[in-house]
Amino acid sequence: MFILFSRFTRVVQARLHGWRLPLAVLVFVFLTSWPAMALVEPAGSDLAAPGNYWWYFVVTSATVGYGDYFPESAAGHVVGAYVIIGGIVTLTLLFTRLADYLQSVRSRRLKGVGTLELTDHVVVLGYFPGRTERMLAELAAEGRSRVALCAWEDVPEDPVPEQTEVSFVRGDLSHADVMTRANVAAARSVVIDGRDDNETLAIAVAVHHAAPGVHKVAALRDLDRRDNLRYVDPGIACVQWHMPFLITEEALDPGLTDVYGDLMSSHGHGNTYSLQLPAGHPFRTFGDCQTRFGEAFGATVLALRGPDGLTVSPAWTTPVPEGTTLYYVGRARIQPREVLASR
Repeated sequence: MFILFSRFTRVVQARLHGWRLPLAVLVFVFLTSWPAMALVEPAGSDLAAPGNYWWYFVVTSATVGYGDYFPESAAGHVVGAYVIIGGIVTLTLLFTRLADYLQSVRSRRLKGVGTLELTDHVVVLGYFPGRTERMLAELAAEGRSRVALCAWEDVPEDPVPEQTEVSFVRGDLSHADVMTRANVAAARSVVIDGRDDNETLAIAVAVHHAAPGVHKVAALRDLDRRDNLRYVDPGIACVQWHMPFLITEEALDPGLTDVYGDLMSSHGHGNTYSLQLPAGHPFRTFGDCQTRFGEAFGATVLALRGPDGLTVSPAWTTPVPEGTTLYYVGRARIQPREVLASR
């Protein structure tokens, strides 16, 4: 029996692969051990009964052995040992296949050849050591978003395997295959960070073809190329390449680049100014400043610099002694005399 089992294992290993091999071994041991046990056990033994033997086989082959059923004859003990050996072989094959499968999944993930099952995520197309890591950390901070990092084929494996919230895809970034594997069609935003502006344009075309409605953020070396990109998608947000923090903010909160652009332009709807509060000003707290600046001047106070330094968006109860500098957004600069006259 043991010789037959050994020969069967060699033949099956040569012809069956994957999960079919442990299944075939288990079925073979069951079909050969049951008749053998029925043959060698005394007449009237409950062990070989159809309703009992399957349970005995399961607990014995799993090496658990509850002892509720057991062979009485010496030959039955030999058959029981055969079942135990068959169970050990089956479990060994099963765990080996499981380990191989898990290693294969991990290898595919590290090499970026799998297809991601993400939705409402941010896709980053392009990888630059150091720069991209900072962007990924910002995008995934506080669990705000899952991220799919797509890198060129010269990046051999996932450069940030320790960031579990970042998935990896590798390939030609302007190819439809990468768009499919990164599930761009289901993404919230796509950051296009090409090696040059021409490549960024090519990637933008592929992204727009895969997902016309997705929010796109393009990093450009030359912002004069914005018009070319807007032929692809009029709503694409174009950001200077050397401002990665602004790229990530635009990806997470669409429209912020328009706000910043308006504030930084002399022709915008509002500009940023500063004002040092004069002696005798009427404000006790930051809340008083915010309320009065809004009512009297249509301005919004963003931050103040006091004895403790700069504070952005401070609490409304923060005191504002004379000499405190306010930073605000308004349509025109406010003069100290206007503050005094607003009492």
